[in-house]
Amino acid sequence: MKFAVFLGCMALAGSALAASWNPQSSYAKGQIVQWQGQSWQAKWPSRGEKPGANPRGSWIAHVGAIAPRSAAPADAPAIPTLQQALQREAELTNNDFFRRVKASIRTLPNEQVEQISPGRAANPINVRRVERLLPAAKWDYYFVRRDASYSYARFLQAIAKFPALCDDYADGRDADAICRHSLATMFAHFAQETGDHNRNDTVPEWRQGLKYLTEMGCSESGAGCGYNIECDDPVFNKVWTCGKNADGSWKKYFGRGAKQLSYNYNYGPFSQAMFNGDQSILLQNPSLVANTWLNLASAAFFFVYPQPPKPSMLHVLDGTWVPNAADKAAGAGNNFATTIMIINAECGGGTERQAAQNRIDYYKQFAHDLGWDYGSEQLSCAAMQRFSNASSASYNIYWEKDWKWGNDYQCQLVGYQTPYSALQSGNYQRCVEDNWGVKLK
Repeated sequence: MKFAVFLGCMALAGSALAASWNPQSSYAKGQIVQWQGQSWQAKWPSRGEKPGANPRGSWIAHVGAIAPRSAAPADAPAIPTLQQALQREAELTNNDFFRRVKASIRTLPNEQVEQISPGRAANPINVRRVERLLPAAKWDYYFVRRDASYSYARFLQAIAKFPALCDDYADGRDADAICRHSLATMFAHFAQETGDHNRNDTVPEWRQGLKYLTEMGCSESGAGCGYNIECDDPVFNKVWTCGKNADGSWKKYFGRGAKQLSYNYNYGPFSQAMFNGDQSILLQNPSLVANTWLNLASAAFFFVYPQPPKPSMLHVLDGTWVPNAADKAAGAGNNFATTIMIINAECGGGTERQAAQNRIDYYKQFAHDLGWDYGSEQLSCAAMQRFSNASSASYNIYWEKDWKWGNDYQCQLVGYQTPYSALQSGNYQRCVEDNWGVKLK
C-alpha cells in the first residue's frame, strides 16, 4: 500500500537559462523563470501571478544561496533567540485543531514500549483494553496465515506506542465500542494489504491477513522494487534524504509491514514519529520496518496521523473529526467507507471496486467477531469523491521558510510536505536553523 501522504508539487529547479515568465503557464514549486531581467523561483505551485507583484506571493527573487550573516546589511533582522522561536511556534499552533491532533498522536518512549508484554500488570490502559477485547488466542485465530514476525506481543507494542489508540475518553464516549470499531477497521485493511486472497484455502479470506511481511517480488538485494525515483530528484531527496548501500545504490523503499509502508517520503515521517524527530534512522535502515515491532507500529502510525485534507482514521471513527458541508457533499462521514478513501482511495465511479469490496467483506467479519454492531454504518465508497481543500480536515501542518522580503529568520505553516511537521515539537526551530544556517540559543 502506498501511503497517500499529501505532497505539494516539487520540481527540479531550472537552469540559468530559465524561460521567461508566461502568465498562461503553470509553474511547480522550485521552478525558475526570468522576468524583467531577473531570476525568480516559485515558492509553491503558481499560475498567473506576476513575479514581484506580491512580496508574500508565489515568487522569490535573487535565486541562490543566502549571503552569510556577516554580509547582511546593518539593518537586517536579528537572529531570534530559541525562546522567541518557541514562542512563535506556540502562537502559530494555538488552536483546537493542533491541540486535538497532538493529543491523538502522542507517543510513548521506545524504551517503555519495548517493556510491553502480554499480561504484564504495568501495561498502559490502552494496551490492557486491547488485551481484554483481543486476547492472544483471538489474534492467533484471526491471523492464522501470518508471518511469524507479526506477533501478538508486537501488536501490543504498536498499540502502546500510540496511547490514544483504544484509550479512555473523558467526555463520556464509549471507549470499548470505539476500540472494537477501530480494531475491526484496522484488521480489515490488514487483510486486504497483506492477505493471501486465496479462495481455495481452507481458512476464509478474512483470516488470511498479515501473510506478507514485504511487498511481493521485492527484496533487499534484488533488482527493481526500489521506489527510488524520488531519490534521484534533488528536491525530493533534500526533503527526505535517501540512504545509500555500500555500492552507492539507493536503499530500497518498497512496501514493508502491515500497511506496506512505501517511498522515502513516508519512511521519513514515520521515522520522525518513532525516533524523536530523526528521519534518518529509517531512511538509512528501511528493513527495520519489516523485521522489528515497527512492522505493526507503522500501521498504528498511519491510523492516528492525519494527512490533510484527509483526517486520521482514528478521528473519523471516534467522532473527533466533524465533516463539513463539502465533506458531506463528497460522501464522506464518520464511517468505515471513509477509511477506505483515506487508506487507498479505491472509491468513486459509481460501482464498488474489488479491493474496496474485499475490505468491506473483511470488515463485516471482524466487526461481528469483535462485537461491533456496524448496523446502518456506511460501508460503500462507490460514490465517494476524494477529499479536497474545502474539507474541514484541510489544515497546514508543515513548517516552511517564510518567503516574504528580507531575511527575517521566520517559518510559516504550509500545506505541502516539508521535513518539518508542525505536529512534532522542535521542528519550528529546525526549520529556522536549517534554512538560515544558524543555531538558536
